[in-house]
Amino acid sequence: MISAMRVFGLTGGIGSGKSTVARLFREEKIPVVDADRISREITSPGKPAYVDIVGRFGEKILLPDGRIDRKMLGAIIFADPGKRADLEAITHPRIAAGIREAVSALASEGHPVAIVEAALIHEKGSQGMFEAVIGVRCGRGLQVERLMSRDGIPREQALQIVSSQMDPEEKARASDYVIDNSGNLAGTRDQVRALAETLRQAASGN
Repeated sequence: MISAMRVFGLTGGIGSGKSTVARLFREEKIPVVDADRISREITSPGKPAYVDIVGRFGEKILLPDGRIDRKMLGAIIFADPGKRADLEAITHPRIAAGIREAVSALASEGHPVAIVEAALIHEKGSQGMFEAVIGVRCGRGLQVERLMSRDGIPREQALQIVSSQMDPEEKARASDYVIDNSGNLAGTRDQVRALAETLRQAASGN
């Protein structure tokens, strides 16, 4: 566990609805640390990670305003595991440090429970950082449909992206708690509300 505060991981494949579940936990007054937001912060222009990434991948990955084109960079590392490893070596230690800093700040504010939203908890063997891991799941077909709608990409590309990730059922089995986000928002909200109460009771020792 990251600190004395009860800290839980929240993970799920692309298009599973992980961000929606994170928002619902916030509605339940449980703070959520967003690893992707931290990733964006540490790779913003002028930051050390930004300098290292541009040095490794070149200025071709930059948008006209100087920010990193995350879609272009994602396409580059998706096609080359070696380049993906290079990027992770630059970013992951800094993201981990940012998560620890955010969690410590929440603990100092007196929060009994916090959640860290991160996509690759199981893939990176990071389960030990957390008291337990919450997995968000839906079927691969639904992931593909959501990804096509969200990013405006063709089915073949969406299938390729989804298929490159850890199987959603395997990810669910590896998680301690599972939120099934295959249905409507009301059903997902009910699951989050019940789990939020479970986490609060665990934190209070009941």
